[in-house]
Amino acid sequence: IGAYMFSTIILAGIGNTLLLTVICMVLGTILGAFVALMRLSESPPLQWVATVYTWLFRGVPLLVLLLFWFNLAALFPQFEFGLPGSSPLFTLNANEIISPFTAAVLALSLHESAYMAEIIRSGINSVAKGQSEAAQALGMKPLKVTQRIIFPQSMRLIVPPTANQVIMMLKNTSLVSVLALSDLLYSAQVVYSQNYQVIPLLVVATIWYLILVSILTWAQSRIERIFNRGYGAKVKSRKNKSQPAPVREKTNA
Repeated sequence: IGAYMFSTIILAGIGNTLLLTVICMVLGTILGAFVALMRLSESPPLQWVATVYTWLFRGVPLLVLLLFWFNLAALFPQFEFGLPGSSPLFTLNANEIISPFTAAVLALSLHESAYMAEIIRSGINSVAKGQSEAAQALGMKPLKVTQRIIFPQSMRLIVPPTANQVIMMLKNTSLVSVLALSDLLYSAQVVYSQNYQVIPLLVVATIWYLILVSILTWAQSRIERIFNRGYGAKVKSRKNKSQPAPVREKTNA
């Protein structure tokens, strides 16, 4: 175990795991924010599209999405771009576009965006409507109300589940090993397929996953402390005010 903890192939796999986690989490959060705003809009078509999108990518297992995007070239070998009724302007090979890394990014990002859409939507709904109505009564535009009133207050409820999703994303990247993408788990599999030390290499991968998750958990606690700054003090002051004053016993002189 100690001989392979810091081997080159294992460290390279860790780098790919972290890269996938960051890229897919950023894309999933951005796309999830748009879906959440569509779900909260007053347009029924946008609400319907967002609802179907969330239902689809939350319902399909992540492993199925990975295999679907990776084998999409079997259904569409080429992508042709051009005007209807005319010859295509240019043609792209699907196998060259949808590489294992591209398929992993598409599957992980789309899967994550469905969950982030629900997290962001619930966080926005947690803000009282009276605050946005008061801001609009003061002459603030809807976009400015969202930026200065709704989002700052909803972040306190959005950040904790989002941090949990980052940890889940880190662990879900292990599924890309089925695409022969050299993440942490696949790197360990490559090594033990050569030296047949299956259990020691799996222990190496387990230790590194635990180290990375521990770092993310520590960062989550620090971020939550920043967004909860001042809120805990208000809650304590309210509790202290609600408690009755202690009754002093009368003593006879």
